[in-house]
Amino acid sequence: MKVNFFNETEENVKPYEKVIKGIFRDINLKKEFNLIFVDEEEIQRLNREFRHIDRVTDVISFANCDDPNNELELELGDIFICVKRAHEQAKEYGHSDIREFSFLAVHGYLHLCGFDHQTKEEEEIMFKKQDEILERAGILR
Repeated sequence: MKVNFFNETEENVKPYEKVIKGIFRDINLKKEFNLIFVDEEEIQRLNREFRHIDRVTDVISFANCDDPNNELELELGDIFICVKRAHEQAKEYGHSDIREFSFLAVHGYLHLCGFDHQTKEEEEIMFKKQDEILERAGILR
């Protein structure tokens, strides 16, 4: 699986890119997605414009189609990660920045694949899948 990275911030995100590439290297899906690192203003604008929630968030995903198995669609979509919010959450949760950026990338990826956490059942399935992917990549809490 190929991840295309774009950095719209001043921060050096190369260490996160390297780890995230490693996480998705072993996922056997002939698709790609874009991961865009953004600042608080941009993530808030996206959240306001597309979700009608006027506040900063950590990650937003936009899928290209409703069926991730659609062979005609080569790109799953876009994942936007707010760099500042990721750093804040890493501190809040008491784990490394690498772990937080990895978690957000996997969380966004699963949304692109059709997973959600609107109900307790959906949350259990999605969070179990997140944990499996992160554990397989050696990204532990």
